[in-house]
Amino acid sequence: MEYSGPGLRKNMQIGIFARTFSRPTLGELLGAIAKSGVECVQFNFSCIGLPTLPEEIDPGLAEEIRREFARHKLRLAAVSGTFNMIHPDLHVRHDGLRRLKELVGISAKLGAPVITLCTGTRDPENMWRRHPHNELPDAWEDLLADLSEALPIAEANRITLGVEPEPNNVVASARMARRLLDELKSPRLKIVMDAANLLQAENLSRMRETLNEAFDLLGRDITIAHAKDIQYTPELRHVAAGKGLLDYDHYVALLEASRFAGPLILHELNESEVAGSVAFLRRKLEPSNRNAAAAND
Repeated sequence: MEYSGPGLRKNMQIGIFARTFSRPTLGELLGAIAKSGVECVQFNFSCIGLPTLPEEIDPGLAEEIRREFARHKLRLAAVSGTFNMIHPDLHVRHDGLRRLKELVGISAKLGAPVITLCTGTRDPENMWRRHPHNELPDAWEDLLADLSEALPIAEANRITLGVEPEPNNVVASARMARRLLDELKSPRLKIVMDAANLLQAENLSRMRETLNEAFDLLGRDITIAHAKDIQYTPELRHVAAGKGLLDYDHYVALLEASRFAGPLILHELNESEVAGSVAFLRRKLEPSNRNAAAAND
């Protein structure tokens, strides 16, 4: 996919992971986020002392969350619903799936349109750690089974489930993500696009080619985009947006060419880095800067 000029420009909203900040109350947390200059939030219930996937949410708490977001003029763009969807222990998977179903109903009450997921790993201790059994057919079958059970509930509640290609998870690439969408064929299964996750040491020299391929495969199905960066010194690591090697001019151009008009969510940064990353994204999203970048391609 190639950027074809400013006529395809859409308005993206800068957002942030709520847990970038830590405050004693929900009101203080959202107040600090609002002061940072972002427009929307990916919320995690761990920010208010609950598990990411709570057993249940008191209706009064749900109403408080809605009220505080409105008071601070922040949009609730997504709720994190991560658990290990292919954990080797079936009981762990079933418990996570049960909690995810509860979270779908909670998110509908909160007015959150998207729940973000982790497609999981066979590693029993860390759902972000690679395991050789991720590539076995039964890992894929377990992921399909879990999503096939969750998607009807998401569809009934008009909630989108967002999966993110992660190099250490079973959906490790854009190609695997495309396969997942094609096999499940649900209008409520979409992609969380994170350009930094698509890049490894072996393809850094082919960054634009790698990003182009990913957007060719997934561009029409993106519901949320994430914004972090990469450094290679000499190991690859993730850092705050604007502090690494990621070609953000090209990333933003590809988002625009996909007619993406959703949230661009900052993460992998400390609170002290937020102002710099917000300013960096605003520069990249300004029409004059985008047009200049396209002219230099």
